[in-house]
Amino acid sequence: MKIYTKGGDTGNTSLYGGSRVSKANIRIDAYGNVDELNSYIGWLRDQPVNLARQVVLKEIQDRLFTIGALLAASPSKNNLKTPDLFEEDALLLEQQIDAMQAALEPLQYFILPGGHATVSFGHIARTVCRRAERGIVALHEIEPVPLLIIQYINRLSDYLFVLCRIMAKELSVEEVSWKPRKN
Repeated sequence: MKIYTKGGDTGNTSLYGGSRVSKANIRIDAYGNVDELNSYIGWLRDQPVNLARQVVLKEIQDRLFTIGALLAASPSKNNLKTPDLFEEDALLLEQQIDAMQAALEPLQYFILPGGHATVSFGHIARTVCRRAERGIVALHEIEPVPLLIIQYINRLSDYLFVLCRIMAKELSVEEVSWKPRKN
């Protein structure tokens, strides 16, 4: 099978189910951001500091692929077979957040990204997650998106923030607190 089809050479692409849309369509942008996020999660999963978290990070990648498939489905086709996202998927993130936070000092200030390349990439993943969330919400304002997708992506950005904090601790990197200048 060839990887190129030439079907998108005019700026259009197919949704799952066959509908043709512009590559600039808000739906394409929404799942494209999720795809980009998935790449960053893969990069984080490959970092030695996350060896003990590889299974969870792979689970997150699997759920992001599920979300991408759900977003790529033609909204006019109700009989498409798509993978499922469950409330337990968001609960797993909450459990992971709680476990990581138990090992951290309480947050006193906003944290500036940085201190170590892996932590910085984690913050990039977090901001891409927020962009994906904004895109999904924008799509939802036009066409219904399952609320569980929005909930999962929202929770994932929280997970990534706490992941950055625990990675900094495990890498012995001091978190840089943001303290605004006084006027």
